[in-house]
This record gives sequence, C-alpha cells and structure tokens, in this order.
Amino acid sequence: MVVAPFKDGRALMFRCANGRPNVLMELEATVIMMTVEDSPDGLKRQYKGMALERPRIFFLPLSWTVVHPIDEQSPLWGLGAEDLERMQVEFLILVKCFDDTFSQTVHARYSYTFDEVDWERRFLPAFDITPQGDLQFDASQLDRSARV
Repeated sequence: MVVAPFKDGRALMFRCANGRPNVLMELEATVIMMTVEDSPDGLKRQYKGMALERPRIFFLPLSWTVVHPIDEQSPLWGLGAEDLERMQVEFLILVKCFDDTFSQTVHARYSYTFDEVDWERRFLPAFDITPQGDLQFDASQLDRSARV
C-alpha cells in the first residue's frame, strides 16, 4: 500500500491481481479505516469507510490499482505516518466478485497496518512487452514501488 501523487493531490493505493486462471467479473472493493482512539471509557475502535475513485470494475483481466483520493472528505486528510501510528490505523480490504468458472460469488479480505503503508512512493509497472509485441504481466512485480 502506498501514498502516491494523484491528480492534484495524493491518494492511498494498493494493487490486487487474480492468481488463478479463472475469470473474475463484477469486482467490488470496500476499504475501511480502523483506528484506536482514546475516549472517557478507555480505548475504542472507530471504523470509517473510504471513498474509492472506482469502487467496482466489470472484470479483472490482469491487475487492479484501487485508489482512495486523499481530499477534504477523506479520513486521511491532514494526517501523516506519525498520526497513523499514534492511532494504530489498520486498513481493512474487502473484495467481492463473481467467479465465471464456478458460477459463484467469491469474497477475499486483507488488511494493511499503519507500518505497511509506504509514503511518497509510486507503483512501478508490472507489465512488459515481449519481443513478439505481446503484453506480459509479471505478478511478482505487483508490489514494486519507487520513491517519488
């Protein structure tokens, strides 16, 4: 997961890919930010939904970069890495899709903790062009990033 330049600001981003030969269709992603905050009753967990640039796609041909723009409506607005650590932030990722091979809905979940977010990084391409001119996806390059 990275915080990268995006349009005129920044965005929180992560990538996902289909590791199976099955066709995945009608993908929907949900991202929730969980924080641990002080209250008069002790520590409490808070959950905030995060708006996505594109919360659903029709099918997953190779990979998908899920993007949460950090704007005035974002729960990340004005926060930095130290704030996320203090708040013990964890990003909960839920992906739902339809598996064409088995004709059933599939769910996947993942999470990133505050220390797994790389700030001021940009994802590098995970695609190459073969000598024959074909587009080739390399899943091992999916999490490669570089400093902005």
